[in-house]
Amino acid sequence: MWLDRDYQVKRLGVIGESGNEQGVLSDFSQFVDRHRPVLVTYNGRTFDMPVMVLRSLRFGVPMPWYYQDRSLRYRYSEHGHIDLCDWLAEHGAARSSSLDALSRLIGLPGKVGVDGSHIEGMFNAGLITRIQNYCLSDVVQTAMLFLRFRLLQGVIDRESYRRAVSAMTEVVRCDARLTDLAIDDERLLAAA
Repeated sequence: MWLDRDYQVKRLGVIGESGNEQGVLSDFSQFVDRHRPVLVTYNGRTFDMPVMVLRSLRFGVPMPWYYQDRSLRYRYSEHGHIDLCDWLAEHGAARSSSLDALSRLIGLPGKVGVDGSHIEGMFNAGLITRIQNYCLSDVVQTAMLFLRFRLLQGVIDRESYRRAVSAMTEVVRCDARLTDLAIDDERLLAAA
């Protein structure tokens, strides 16, 4: 999900949707290199990014943006990469919670019928579209958790939070790939 500076959805999709693994990695790397977004992940610093780096190493996909911009790898900075797992666990001073648990805490469904342990079997069964939808569900919940985190930090006010969440929820409800993502509007907006 790509958000603008006002936390409104610019695009929701899968980079390299129709390509092979090398193509997906290349498309992602080129996108980040061209646009220089702030990446927002949940446990991305210890899982997603290292996996992408090693797979890019395997295929020879250049990632200059990752190695030439220190802020992407510096865990205490919000420039380049915000790993919500790190920030919400005080960078290791407290135990981290799962994305599933924190999503449910704020009114999102969390994992819906699939979790990471199912992905290899789904891949082997050729269920690529189902894997993509699972990943999109995680992306949406990470984005909504990010909005709540920005409210918690005082970066955005309650009205901005409500507007951004309401707009994001509308995008999600109009996307056929996310029909299983039941959002509890009352709980999600209750904090605001």
